[in-house]
Amino acid sequence: MTDKSPTHTSSRPAVETGFPASLESGYRAFLGGRFGAEQTRFRELAEGGQNPRVMLVGCCDSRVSPEVIFDARPGEIFVVRNVANLVPPYAPNDDYHGTSAALEFGIMGLRVEHIVVMGHAQCGGIKAYVENELDPYARPLSPGDFIGKWIRLIAPAFEAAGQPPADADIGQLGGFLEKLGLESIKQSLANLRTFPCVQTLEQRGLLRLHGAYFGVMDGRLLTYVEAEDRFVPIAAKEHAAALAEPRF
Repeated sequence: MTDKSPTHTSSRPAVETGFPASLESGYRAFLGGRFGAEQTRFRELAEGGQNPRVMLVGCCDSRVSPEVIFDARPGEIFVVRNVANLVPPYAPNDDYHGTSAALEFGIMGLRVEHIVVMGHAQCGGIKAYVENELDPYARPLSPGDFIGKWIRLIAPAFEAAGQPPADADIGQLGGFLEKLGLESIKQSLANLRTFPCVQTLEQRGLLRLHGAYFGVMDGRLLTYVEAEDRFVPIAAKEHAAALAEPRF
């Protein structure tokens, strides 16, 4: 005799993970959009590994996403981010060197052809360094002062930028902060050249170094022309047109 009683399918209740709702929502949108459109790309990257030609050292500021700014596909940019987009000088010792390790992997492991150091406007690390210079009695930036020690790498750039106006309030130093941000990019490029592998590959024409600076508010992108020691805008006409286009 056949049992014709209804079949009950057991289902597990939804698990409360505590995962940020905004990230879960974004992931769902990713599955319904970009992932669906680029499944082949992701499969190729999983099977064949990454092969980016560009490495970018950027700031960990959440407003400055290299992949968004450069409209990059997965696997196109090898990105390392830290506070104030700093590159330390070559120092092979027993300390922990996250940025240097990433540089070594990008250069020697992935054989990138370009390294871009990209700073940005309204950088908190740059501002914090200047605040501490203006007030030598300032409290440490964190209980362990990791940030304070890290941003001391800005010191040579601060010397190159010159002293800020005497008795100036930090809110009045917008121009100086931008000047320091640009000088810091140049200093990071100089620090990059203390790495023997960078020196060798650059001399052989296998690696090129670049500086860039992004305006958070206006979307302006500058690049460093080393031969002329100045920063110049990229895609100036397109940028002006984008700013002029009405937004609703």
